[in-house]
Amino acid sequence: MSIKVLRPGLLTTLQDLGRVGYQKYGVIVSGAMDPYSLRIANLLVGNREDTACLEMTMQGATLEVEQDTLMAFTGGQLTPSIGNYQIPLWRPVFVKRGSVIRFGNCASGCRTYVAVAGGFDILPVMGSQSTYLRAKIGGLDGRALQEGDVLPVSKELSDHAKYFMNLFKEKAEKSFYLPDWRVRTSVTLPNKETVIRILPGTHYDTFTEASKERLYNDAFQISPQSDRMGYRLDGSELARSEASEVVSEAVALGTVQVPADGNPIILLADRQTTGGYPRIAQVISVDIPKLAQMKPGDSIQFSEVTLEEAQQLYMERESELKKIKKGLYVKRHEKTPS
Repeated sequence: MSIKVLRPGLLTTLQDLGRVGYQKYGVIVSGAMDPYSLRIANLLVGNREDTACLEMTMQGATLEVEQDTLMAFTGGQLTPSIGNYQIPLWRPVFVKRGSVIRFGNCASGCRTYVAVAGGFDILPVMGSQSTYLRAKIGGLDGRALQEGDVLPVSKELSDHAKYFMNLFKEKAEKSFYLPDWRVRTSVTLPNKETVIRILPGTHYDTFTEASKERLYNDAFQISPQSDRMGYRLDGSELARSEASEVVSEAVALGTVQVPADGNPIILLADRQTTGGYPRIAQVISVDIPKLAQMKPGDSIQFSEVTLEEAQQLYMERESELKKIKKGLYVKRHEKTPS
């Protein structure tokens, strides 16, 4: 069983939840820019939450499905379609053998995730199938997908996948079938100007009072010089009140550091393992998916929250995922009216 790439799109790579545990050796984590959408895509097709999906950025691919399969599309709206039918996001979709799925330009958001039941049968590198383009490791030969690539799909299906495959196959009158239900999430796709919540960073107190005010009161625009490693921001320059040397330390997903030119950089999935720039802030975990769905030209307004608020929001997000799992379990076990 496999999926053939007829058109690769702007940037389509295999990503899971990353290469965890190797930062001490200088190996970056990588993984999905929007881990929340990836986790839900996998839940919808009965995969483990950390199974690799296709991550499509800004302009989607065209794929030919070479065997009947169960798929799910989540995240940004890249308008997937089969034939003349647009396929909605956030629900499982049965796709018949020979069907061609076309993704377009992003109507909203920036990145779409494509999960396939069973996952892709690609050898992991250091425990992960994630593609790290700079080091050319992981994914399919360490690179973005190209026209003509064939992605093997595992034949090992979960009970969830087998159930919905059989149920939907019986109902499929066209080249696909999708149910009239979907999962609902609290995550909304960003607008042109989006509030991103932050905590003060390690070196926050070393910045001038004027810079601290600008951080929260001024909007910053995502620069075209942004990628999976980090979003560079244009706007008010931020300056330190002291010129003391900063010792390189470990950085995390969402760390906001400020290089000498005063323009902040938000570190993302392909971030380096350590950083020597002062760290003015830290984006809270629950806002990383929203940030990942923003694109160059969009504006960010930072808002401060406390550590306790960030922890509470994180627990609420994980609770929401548990409810989605429970809802899918109920769907699988509800009785079909006779």
